[in-house]
Amino acid sequence: MIRVTVPASTANLGAGFDTLGLALTLHFEAGLADSQQPNNARVCDQHHPASVAFARAGGNGGLWSHERIPMGRGLGFSGAARVAGALLAIAQRDGVVAANSLDARLAAFHVAAELEGHPDNAAASALGGLTVAAGQRAIRVPVAVQADVLVWVPENTTSTKESRTKLSPTVSLDDAVFNISRSSLFVAAMVTGDFGALGEAAHDRLHQDVRLAMVPDTKRAMRAAVDAGAYASWLSGSGPTMACIVDPLRARDVMSALPSGGVIHRLHIDMNGPVMSERAR
Repeated sequence: MIRVTVPASTANLGAGFDTLGLALTLHFEAGLADSQQPNNARVCDQHHPASVAFARAGGNGGLWSHERIPMGRGLGFSGAARVAGALLAIAQRDGVVAANSLDARLAAFHVAAELEGHPDNAAASALGGLTVAAGQRAIRVPVAVQADVLVWVPENTTSTKESRTKLSPTVSLDDAVFNISRSSLFVAAMVTGDFGALGEAAHDRLHQDVRLAMVPDTKRAMRAAVDAGAYASWLSGSGPTMACIVDPLRARDVMSALPSGGVIHRLHIDMNGPVMSERAR
């Protein structure tokens, strides 16, 4: 029985539009359809993102999935599913040991990023931890921050494709410099453990304000999190989920301050990335 567990992700992290991603301890699980599947799993049809990536990577047959990541909420469901599908194709062809290698993870990242149309979620789900992606390259960055990541997930969904149509095709030089400096600062703060820099580092001028105008409750949740002591908050992906990074000792205070109307998950940074396993039938 071959199966893989892949972490969800929160992308952009404020200013790192289409570049920064953070893997989270919320998971998508999938396996080959000829294996014994869990009772709560379902068969993936041919249009499921895991099945599409599985076929693109050369897999044969079908898949099952157990989906803990909510769809359409900005937590990288499709990216995680596509990484899972690509890794299962590699495991089917080359074996589980090969599929657990860094080369396999990078190959799965390439498949998933191509299908996604942007690399940030795919990089985090494929490599784990904090990732920086640019084109066909993705690098996992060492993290010195020990913190919880709280996500506030409202009931409504958003479409990444649709939200992108609202964004300006050009930006000013000032806004470009603003975002480059803040996204770089975010990485530096995470690498060095400089918690005090994270709040400024998560500020953005390229996409968040436009997207938050469509989900005002998320904007209120972001402000409430910071006011209650979170280091930083941001719109997760294209939303509508809000994510924030917080000292574990302050997590309950921040959770209590968040508005009603959303499900709160208290998570951690997933440093493991995908985990492939095989059990005897």
